Amino acid sequence: MEPRERAAFVRSYTKVLTAAWSNDEYAARLETDPRAALAENGLELPAGATVRIVRNLGGEPDLEAQVELWEAGTESGDFELRVPNSPQIELRELSEADLESVAGGTQEVRDDTTYCCCCSPCCCCT
Repeated sequence: MEPRERAAFVRSYTKVLTAAWSNDEYAARLETDPRAALAENGLELPAGATVRIVRNLGGEPDLEAQVELWEAGTESGDFELRVPNSPQIELRELSEADLESVAGGTQEVRDDTTYCCCCSPCCCCT
């Protein structure tokens, strides 16, 4: 696959994944009418091609493997698209140190000029 084609595929595949993860209606259409659902996000299938959506994957998603599967599908006409379950995000409470590391507005005085966050002078600091 040429670099430009690969980039277009990865961009469209990413759209498919985020839509499947964030929209239950789209995820259902992906199962019942994958050709139309994929086309909505830029993955057009050739006439007569088949597509199989694979869910509930074990292990970590492998983008390179998916690119190779899609490329093989362009040659055989049988496409496989792996759509892992939505990623699990670990939520935790932020500590004071976490908050301080991202907080803005720290003022510093150098050479009789006030600076915010070590940047240039701004109107809110003077």
